[in-house]
Amino acid sequence: MRKKNWTLTPWFIIFAAAMLFMSIVTYNYNQTLSYVEIGISVLVFVAVFAMSIRFGSYIRSIVKNATDNIKGVNPDYLEKFKFPIVVVGKKGDVVWCNSRFRKTVCNGKSPEGESVVNYISGHDAQSLASGEGTDIAVNGREFTVYCVPSGQGVICHFFENTYYKQIAREHFASRPSVAVIVFDNAEDFSDNSDEAVSEVMLNVEVCLQKWAAQYNALYKRLGNNRYMIVFRDSDVEKMIGEKFPILREIRSITVERISATVSVGLSRGAKNIKESEANARKALEMALGRGGDQVAIIKKDNSYDFFGGKAAATEKASKVRMRVVSNAISRAIADSDIVYIMGHRFSDLDCVGAAIGMQCLIEKSLKRYCRIVINKELTMAQPLIDYAKNNLNSEIFISPQQAIENVTAKTLLVVVDTHLRRSLESAELFDKCKRVVVIDHHRKAVDYINNSLVFCHEPSASSACEMCSEIIGCLDDKPIGFVQADALLAGIMLDTKNFAVKTGVRTFEAAAYLRRKGANTLTVKEMFSDSIDTYREKVGIVCKAHIYRGCAVSVADFTSGDIRLASAQAADEMLNLHGVSASFVIFKDANTENQINISSRSYGKINVQIIMEQMGGGGHQTMAATQIKDSTKELVYQQLLSVIDEVLDDASNN
Repeated sequence: MRKKNWTLTPWFIIFAAAMLFMSIVTYNYNQTLSYVEIGISVLVFVAVFAMSIRFGSYIRSIVKNATDNIKGVNPDYLEKFKFPIVVVGKKGDVVWCNSRFRKTVCNGKSPEGESVVNYISGHDAQSLASGEGTDIAVNGREFTVYCVPSGQGVICHFFENTYYKQIAREHFASRPSVAVIVFDNAEDFSDNSDEAVSEVMLNVEVCLQKWAAQYNALYKRLGNNRYMIVFRDSDVEKMIGEKFPILREIRSITVERISATVSVGLSRGAKNIKESEANARKALEMALGRGGDQVAIIKKDNSYDFFGGKAAATEKASKVRMRVVSNAISRAIADSDIVYIMGHRFSDLDCVGAAIGMQCLIEKSLKRYCRIVINKELTMAQPLIDYAKNNLNSEIFISPQQAIENVTAKTLLVVVDTHLRRSLESAELFDKCKRVVVIDHHRKAVDYINNSLVFCHEPSASSACEMCSEIIGCLDDKPIGFVQADALLAGIMLDTKNFAVKTGVRTFEAAAYLRRKGANTLTVKEMFSDSIDTYREKVGIVCKAHIYRGCAVSVADFTSGDIRLASAQAADEMLNLHGVSASFVIFKDANTENQINISSRSYGKINVQIIMEQMGGGGHQTMAATQIKDSTKELVYQQLLSVIDEVLDDASNN
């Protein structure tokens, strides 16, 4: 607080008078000292008098400038304004205010000499003068402040609107927020007795009804395993603070080690109930696309917040949807003249294997020219590329630049093993192709490709190769030979860590199908072989790891060699350490400047996708990654530990 200099003037005068009295008393004992004290007293009187004249002139000039700028108004009339007014000096101090300002804003106290920042919520009066009004809160009251420059100072007008803002807050707090809920793993209980299934469904519905009743919300059952609840927006805010305990309550319903889960799509900030319901369905689709067992909240700016997502995605036993999607893909290919298949940057065996299988189907069964777009200089699937090149009669790989040069209006781009534009091998090729099909198994991210002709997305699938194997089986698998079968099996084995994680019935069905088509497990095993240099790099990364809250974390201290492959393999290897549920490798690639990378793996107990998403990346529950620009390994390391703490603490609370 700026000191009230001019209000201290009377105290200076009293102090000077006391000094003068003391000097007179001192005269009887020491005349010299008495003369010195008299001189000091006189100087103090002169200084106080000069200061008073100076501050009086300063106040008069500021107020005069303020009143002069209000044309046709007598200076005395400022006091009669029916709303608070304060005149601020060039140094931001209050030089004058009317009585209404003292009464309304200052609780009857005199604010002269104080900094006006105390009364405008920390804002600067000079900066507010260039604005259109600022909302502030003082002493439990709310105002809109308009500041007008005036000579050396600023005039601030305070218009109280506490009542109207309270009404506005109540209005926004009472706006309906629609939640659409689905019991997303009801099929998992189908093998149990009818009584057990009915009991589980009843318990789930009872939990949802209690949830609605807790907030006096409208509850309605929409159909089989689908429900709708209409909450107040203020109640949604409370749920966010509690991290939606309804997910934990539903998860506690178990039969023979199978836990029930629900997915919730919730809309906030919609203009009306119809728009809120449509947005809630959109959010539910996002929640299901990310594996279920979570709440997805869509806000009015189309951004999302996610809560939950701890359970693994439920495998769908029926292949009806895949047959329908396969037919849609076939029609899209039939309407095209050229088909390109493209995956993500730094392609792996799953990405390239899926592309090789689809290329054979498209070119030999569907009779369309098809090539795989890949950057051979930056790939982690070079053994598979060499294997295909040595065993196929034609060249099936082309560079992104070659593909871009031949794009036509009817060119179809098939994106495999990713659904994000920022992860594509060539974003330029994607932008040039107007017709796109997406085939991916990673949990859906907010910025997914949303303009595709067909969006084939199965978060419960183990790999893109598993999905492509099913698509090929639904259409025509006659041209598929041992090369394509080996490529597809290699992708499945990579993403399932040799069938150890993320495997379901359909995963083994796909592997058996590929084995019948000629896949050789020994040939596939050779594709995972490392050079001696890569093996040394992998072992070096593992040896530098340390355990933090059940997570193995290692920072690679080199950038040369095949650092990406070594880091990914080291992350897999660290999962074999005792007491490790997730692994993270921080590394820097010589091929990318000013970028730090993290490769993460888990067996599913810890969802590494959530951790990587909070650091700007994404992926799957058991395999994820991120890239961080303009940072250092040390800073990324500290950030990673902080995010691990946050995610694990939330998990323990829920």
